[in-house]
Amino acid sequence: MSDIANSVLFRPFQLKGLDLRNRIVMAPMTRMFAPDGVPGEANAAYYRRRAAAEVGLILSEGTVIDRPTARNEATIPFFHGEAALAGWKQVIDSVHAAGGRMGPQIWHTGSLPGMTGWQPETPVESPSGLVAPGAPRGEAMSEEAIADTVAAFAKAAVAARALGFDTLELHGAHGYLIDQFFWSGTNGRTDRYGGASIRERARFAGEVVAAVRRAVGDDFPIILRVSQWKQQDFAVRLAETPALMEDWLVPLVEAGVDILHCSQRRFWEPEFPEIDGENGLNFAGWAKKLTGAATISVGSVGLSSDFVSAFQRGEGAEATGIEPLIARMERGEFDLIAVGRALLSDADWVVKVKAGRQDTLKGFDRAALAELV
Repeated sequence: MSDIANSVLFRPFQLKGLDLRNRIVMAPMTRMFAPDGVPGEANAAYYRRRAAAEVGLILSEGTVIDRPTARNEATIPFFHGEAALAGWKQVIDSVHAAGGRMGPQIWHTGSLPGMTGWQPETPVESPSGLVAPGAPRGEAMSEEAIADTVAAFAKAAVAARALGFDTLELHGAHGYLIDQFFWSGTNGRTDRYGGASIRERARFAGEVVAAVRRAVGDDFPIILRVSQWKQQDFAVRLAETPALMEDWLVPLVEAGVDILHCSQRRFWEPEFPEIDGENGLNFAGWAKKLTGAATISVGSVGLSSDFVSAFQRGEGAEATGIEPLIARMERGEFDLIAVGRALLSDADWVVKVKAGRQDTLKGFDRAALAELV
């Protein structure tokens, strides 16, 4: 057995009803292989392979709530409707049969367009009818639309628990709908869902979390994915100081979030180096310190370059060692680590790492995006 197999990476993790065999999470990655919004056998097999290869927790690709313009690509899966939910039932049953644990990532894309140019039949919705600062797209949501959207998130949460999923993740990052409420650049509302402070602009997210908590009960773990950066602007930071981060995240944990999934492009980068130096806590580390919640870190794990190189410039990435990751986890900086592209290209990534076979790890090739393997 390798030294890595005895490290924190392979220690069990328990929270409420979630019981994981290790600390490795498959990050949610949009795949766009769900014709008519319905996942099928190929999707189930894709996730089953990772479960069988000892991924601790699988988070699904983003799957959208029951709103007219919740998705921004034609082949993104739904998390509503009889056919789509039957497809997701096949997925979770396959994952459980392979010994895995899984949660759907529940999503609304807001006004952010996809990559193919596909357009919905009705105008997209967002807090202020903006996709970026000064860039109009779609319609500003009425309070009725906001209430209906909160209810749609809760409805999806009920379905997740009823289908047998082990947890769920709300997508509140990367410039999509929930994140557009957080960001002053896309939220210029003057009602109770807007405001000058991040605490005020987090009201919508807090209502979503509270509604989901009521829907699933106290014993079902809720994950919320958050990010400082946006696809519209990689340099954006919602919280420039720990105090602002506390104002942003603590109310969401109080509303019912159990785990904060803190997305950054490179997990090793310190969030506030001016406070604790170049080797200081990353985003997930600060979120855990400030809120007391469990956290997931993510960002270029096991690869030589970040997702921007892969998805926007079409570049590959070489496999790298994970010793710096383990050192951070041994210090208790964060609880879980999400792995994205490395697991997309190599379903056996976890078992190879556990066995000390890092020399056999595959890098990331953009061609892997063209099929479910």
